[in-house]
Amino acid sequence: MKNRLLASLSTADFALLSPQLTLVEMDKGRLICDPGDPVETIYFPHDCVISLMTLMESGVAIESATVGREGAFGLQAAIAPRLAMSRAIVQVPGRASRMSAGALSEACKRAPAILSLIDRHSDALFGHTIQSVACNALHGVEARFCRWLLTCRDRIDTDTVSLTQEFLADMLGVQRTTVTAIAGGLQSRGLIRYRRGVVDILDRPALEAAACECYDTVRRNYERLLPDPFRRMAPA
Repeated sequence: MKNRLLASLSTADFALLSPQLTLVEMDKGRLICDPGDPVETIYFPHDCVISLMTLMESGVAIESATVGREGAFGLQAAIAPRLAMSRAIVQVPGRASRMSAGALSEACKRAPAILSLIDRHSDALFGHTIQSVACNALHGVEARFCRWLLTCRDRIDTDTVSLTQEFLADMLGVQRTTVTAIAGGLQSRGLIRYRRGVVDILDRPALEAAACECYDTVRRNYERLLPDPFRRMAPA
């Protein structure tokens, strides 16, 4: 169980959820929902990453936020019925625990701490989204590429990230040729190794230096609102 939201619950509060949780494999490219779809299932990622993509009428898409083990997808549907506002798609494969929005809603009635957790997660995700809006408008593609790699690495806890050119291009809102050029430049400087469908992070400090300020801003906001329970449990 690697999801930080679930791990932060007390034993009693987690016991309210555990009978309703099902562990599922999340394959790369799996479509969870499109804009306008009812959100009926909550996903708590353990080692997968879900991208929230904003779609334009032209078919162009760009990533507005990511959800990994620090959070969950669909939590607000436990407060009231929700329609999806973006496309949710599995960017990095792995596992997640899922439960129905109705079951989580019932648990919230019995455990105010769960409701508080949902509220804080909503604040963190909103902050992530509005930072992405500014980042996509103001920062260069290379800096955004580095930011995303670091964000993804934090969520899967490995220096090897499984990504395709198509996903990277959609995520950044650029052409595939631009992705190839940016990745090639970072590889020539020794920051990453870029293979077909796989990116290996070789020099994290240099990658952080190349990333825009948004990486650290979003990371600190999550840590403030949703402290890592695994860090607290680590031995001295």
